[in-house]
Amino acid sequence: MTTFDDRERAFETKFARDEEMAFRINARRNRLVGTWAAGLMGLTPEETDAYAKAVVQADFEEAGDEDVIRKLLGDLVSAQVEIDEGKVRAALRDATVEARRQLIGVEG
Repeated sequence: MTTFDDRERAFETKFARDEEMAFRINARRNRLVGTWAAGLMGLTPEETDAYAKAVVQADFEEAGDEDVIRKLLGDLVSAQVEIDEGKVRAALRDATVEARRQLIGVEG
């Protein structure tokens, strides 16, 4: 039975590590896309940092990406930035790739 128990423990450990990495990638992605949006809105460096943190916090409102997209799109439109949902979603995809690259580069 110890072989089975060892395998089960290994799978649980891998699952926990994968979940933590997914969380870190999403948080990094949200910070990156928040920085991108802040640049479009012409925010100062201090405002950019605060805004990127607010975007990270927005992701905790509901499961999935819709809460982040809603925040970004609403804030950009309020700042009179000409943008549509497709561009926001594309920026989110690009930021996901970059966040994954950055974190895997750190881990590897």
